[in-house]
Amino acid sequence: MRGIISICLLLMLCGCADLGYYWHSANGHLRVMNQRVDIDELLADDSLETDLRERLELVQEIRRFSIERLELPANHSYASYVELDRPYVLQNLFAAAEFSTRLYEWCYPIIGCAGYRGYYDEDRMLAYADDLRSRGLEVYIGQVPAYSTLGWFDDPVLSSFINWPDYRLAGLLFHELTHQQVYIDDDTTFNESLASAVQQVGTELWLKSQNRGEDIDKLSRWLRYREQAIGSIEFTRETLAELYASDITDAEKRERKKQIFTDARKRHDAIAKTHQVNGGFTRWFADDLNNAKIGSVAAYNSLVPAFINMIHAHQLDFRAFFNYANAVGALEKRARDSCLATWKQTTRLSDGDCPDIDSVRTTAS
Repeated sequence: MRGIISICLLLMLCGCADLGYYWHSANGHLRVMNQRVDIDELLADDSLETDLRERLELVQEIRRFSIERLELPANHSYASYVELDRPYVLQNLFAAAEFSTRLYEWCYPIIGCAGYRGYYDEDRMLAYADDLRSRGLEVYIGQVPAYSTLGWFDDPVLSSFINWPDYRLAGLLFHELTHQQVYIDDDTTFNESLASAVQQVGTELWLKSQNRGEDIDKLSRWLRYREQAIGSIEFTRETLAELYASDITDAEKRERKKQIFTDARKRHDAIAKTHQVNGGFTRWFADDLNNAKIGSVAAYNSLVPAFINMIHAHQLDFRAFFNYANAVGALEKRARDSCLATWKQTTRLSDGDCPDIDSVRTTAS
């Protein structure tokens, strides 16, 4: 009921120009929610295929760990299952200007502003993408296997990710549940980097609790590759930003931009070869590169090191960590960014714009 009410409020808060988009979003979301089947009910059915049964049992195991060890919400999220008719639940559209890697932002009732716009209807999305391009913006579209309703609905397990490798499945659930625990309006980078950090550390802890040495090795290799690949993308973003701030002509910027993207592909090829990775960002780099695409990765990852340092500074006490993350999120944006820039460099803080760890811990207790 809470979720239905929230959608009604959302539609009432929309301007006329956005009503069509929000109506489409509400319909698409409710179609997914209405297909939910309780996992316990499925497991009680003797005719349930063995592979799906094992995956759903694994989800229940992961959820218990998320509650007991990671202090993630003990609610009914991921207690139901939905079989989709496609390999993703929706698609996100990102946009940026020709000479900027700063993502275009859309503002929404309840959740604030974000650097992406989600679509269930592909035709509607493609029409809007064409409109953005006609206004001179560069566009990137990414398929989304899962998303969080921030606790307004009981999010289901989806067929789009149920068969992922165990460590990736666990990581995704930890990521999405983190959005329910901490979410700061109007700060996509904060929210996504925080969730990615909990995903990474939480998955490592879960695998260790299961004594799954082989999967720990796989995750470690993947994380080393991913760290270097994302670092290379961040370097590309910084190089582009320097180019766009320069005084050369637009024509010269366009030529230099092409070379920067060519160099980025070569760097990734070398990284993937070093780590013997065939997937990862390989296909991502093979397709066209543009500012929106580069910016979309920065939005999800640029502050991950800060939050990982923060987790370890709290000695893997996730309740204390989440309390502190909320305190950082409550800072004015400039102070928040300054604090997180400091956390990227250290696991110990002495002064600056950041809240005092001991003071936050005392207040929370």
